[in-house]
Amino acid sequence: QDTQLRSVDLDHVIKLLKSSDSASNPDNSLKTLKKVVKHFENGLPLKDIAQINEILNLCAEKMNEQEAFTEPLCELIKLLGLPFQKKKSSDEVKYSDEVSQSIAQLGYLMRVPSSQVKIQICKCVVSFYNMELPGKLLLGYQPTRANYKIQMAEAGGLAETLVLSLSLVENQLTEKLWVLKALQHLSTSGVNCRLMMKAQAASRLCLYLNSADPSGPLVFRSSDILWNLLENTSKEEVVNQLSSLECVHALKEVFVDLLVHGFRHCDHQLRNDLLVMATLLAENPAAPMIESGFAKLLIVLATCTEVKPPNPLVKGFKVTYSYEDFEMKKLLFNVIGVLSKNPSAAQLLSENDVMPALLYYVKPNQKPGFHDWSAAQYEELQLHAIAVLASVAPVLVDKYLSCQANTLLLVFLEWCIGQDPFFGQGNSFHGTGGRGNKLAQMRYSLRVLRSVVSLYDDAVNLNLCDQGAISQLLDILKYVVNRSKEKEDAILLEIQADILFIMSVLCENDLHGKELFSYEGVGILMPFLKIDPEKLYSGLGHSWLLFSALDCLWSCVIGCYIAEDYFIENQGIFHLLDLLALKEKKLCNIILGVLVEFCDNPKTVLHISTWRGKKDQTAANLLIQLWRQEELDLGVRRDQYGRIVDIKRPIATSFQKQQKVIPVPANCPTFAIMEISESIRAKVYSLFCKLGFENLPGLSAKDFVTLAIIQHYIDFKIGEVWSEIRAEVKEEFRPITSDEETLKVISDVSESTGRMVAALQTEVLQSQQRQEIQEELKTYKEIQASCTQREFINKSWENFLTRTSNFEALKKAKRLQETAIEASRSKTKLKHKPNYSTDIEKLHTTV
Repeated sequence: QDTQLRSVDLDHVIKLLKSSDSASNPDNSLKTLKKVVKHFENGLPLKDIAQINEILNLCAEKMNEQEAFTEPLCELIKLLGLPFQKKKSSDEVKYSDEVSQSIAQLGYLMRVPSSQVKIQICKCVVSFYNMELPGKLLLGYQPTRANYKIQMAEAGGLAETLVLSLSLVENQLTEKLWVLKALQHLSTSGVNCRLMMKAQAASRLCLYLNSADPSGPLVFRSSDILWNLLENTSKEEVVNQLSSLECVHALKEVFVDLLVHGFRHCDHQLRNDLLVMATLLAENPAAPMIESGFAKLLIVLATCTEVKPPNPLVKGFKVTYSYEDFEMKKLLFNVIGVLSKNPSAAQLLSENDVMPALLYYVKPNQKPGFHDWSAAQYEELQLHAIAVLASVAPVLVDKYLSCQANTLLLVFLEWCIGQDPFFGQGNSFHGTGGRGNKLAQMRYSLRVLRSVVSLYDDAVNLNLCDQGAISQLLDILKYVVNRSKEKEDAILLEIQADILFIMSVLCENDLHGKELFSYEGVGILMPFLKIDPEKLYSGLGHSWLLFSALDCLWSCVIGCYIAEDYFIENQGIFHLLDLLALKEKKLCNIILGVLVEFCDNPKTVLHISTWRGKKDQTAANLLIQLWRQEELDLGVRRDQYGRIVDIKRPIATSFQKQQKVIPVPANCPTFAIMEISESIRAKVYSLFCKLGFENLPGLSAKDFVTLAIIQHYIDFKIGEVWSEIRAEVKEEFRPITSDEETLKVISDVSESTGRMVAALQTEVLQSQQRQEIQEELKTYKEIQASCTQREFINKSWENFLTRTSNFEALKKAKRLQETAIEASRSKTKLKHKPNYSTDIEKLHTTV
């Protein structure tokens, strides 16, 4: 066989096709071509691909003059669909350029004006993905890898060329279907999809969706390719190509046709696929969904079963309660949620009764009828509708109030904590954590309330308060807290955080609401402030819950003396300081803010002064530690002892020093002002103003050095602001002499304050050093006295041993003792003076 292959001289065939005799006498050329096809019927060797490619091009040129070359050309193209043959494993890499060019040439051959050739090219491409080995293998050859041609097609850019060739088969349905079939296979690769997108494949294919096609596969194949493009390339790029008015109209027309006339299972699936694409288009504000009327159609379709009478737009459509219709219903709800983010769609949503349709599901679950959704399906739709309501309600506030949505939600929440024997299925995404309970319904209902109160709309919040929402929310919170004691999970934590946030908004500027919250609410809040620090890193949402609790404390307790006193009496300030001692950066700012607000209550300062942390730490020491850490994070310059380094800008951060002078309007805050709200230093200073700067227990010399800076924080900050003013003035114009002198005096005052504080810090450190020296001397004297005493004891012991071992020494000691006794007697002579003996009679010991 190898000999036979070599016997076919491809160069001779090429010369024959190029010769002038070929045009006048084509029979010889045709016979030669048949011989070539016969010899390569088991596959083309890689080394001959370049010559075969040239023969293909020559045949294509001949076809323009003589149709007889059509069949040989098709046969040669068919050979390209067979596995290529290689002698060595390295041949695949060696001939990769020739092979990729040859396969790319297939796309260019689509210009040949022959349906037979075009169809054969598409069949050849399809065969790349269904490779079958030939019956016989060439001697000494082996087939290339199964995916070799697919890789070469990617390298040659065949997919892009085939997309462009669609314009050549615009009015030829059979050829168009074959091209789409080839593109279906090619679009399974990310490389090919990117090449197709260069040729505007998405917009081209979308326009074919509503083309005439009695058999039906054109829509299915086009949509399948679009799906592959969405999955394998940038979704945004595909959506941008589909966002023209023509594409949206085409998508709408085929969707309506499938909606009304589609009755097969595959039609319903395709309808849902197109609905997903419509949802992606709705996410793009530039897509003309509203202008084309597609958005209105989808909204009406989503609400047709809940709102009576139905809109004429959906006349003839009936819900069959099949699985595909159930999926469509969920997709339509999702479209509403997407459209609610587009301000232009607000009027459409309002006019087409979206709010009543969604509120239809805000009611206790009832057993579905025989021809209705199943219990699990109804629950999934209910939860989906309430989830979408959370997005729609803030957009349609007037509709929300007119439909008495607050009342419906509160009644529904009452059912959620009631004893009604309902057991959720918990099968869907929105039903997570809701199996065997009503937590999913509670979770999404609270999300709706959270979304509307976040608007801080007085009408909405007043309506909630008038219906007793605060008391009801406290009952729900107690119910959820008790459940979380059994088993704590992310759903329960989210529910608690949402309730706390809602009450924060409702009570923020309402004294009566704070009074309603006071005793019962403070009692519920306390456990949140005693949270185990390790739980903050659990990932379940404890940190979010703690922030919500602190926010609720700030909004619902502060400002109401009854609630404040009850909180303080229950050691609430101690709990806040315990949290502050954790030194969590994200918590410190809000806790310090709460403490500053609480300091308006005279009882607070006493509790702050009384608090003791680990190792008997005082509140003053804790605040100074937080100040030092904050300055370290901000890059404020200090020496090793914590003293001021830059006297001109003692509290300036590294960020402030890097900023250039930028003149800003009077109503815009400068960097010095913005720093006050962003860091905790202003709050620490405010607390010390309440605590005082003297007679603070538990402070070291280093603490007093830092305290000196804190005490003059406001002076330094004023100096900073004046420094910025001076720099801005000089940037804009030259001030007059008197103004210049005034600014210089202010600057000098600020610098003198810095020098004074630096001197005070030095004095504190020197005093500390002197005190340490005195303590050192005292300690030395104690050691010296101890050594002297030890020497005296040793000498006394030696004397004792001498007396017990040497009789003469004992007698001498006795004489000395008697002399000492006699010397101690009074010299005054008294009458009748008693005489006391100091000797012990009959003593037989030497001690």
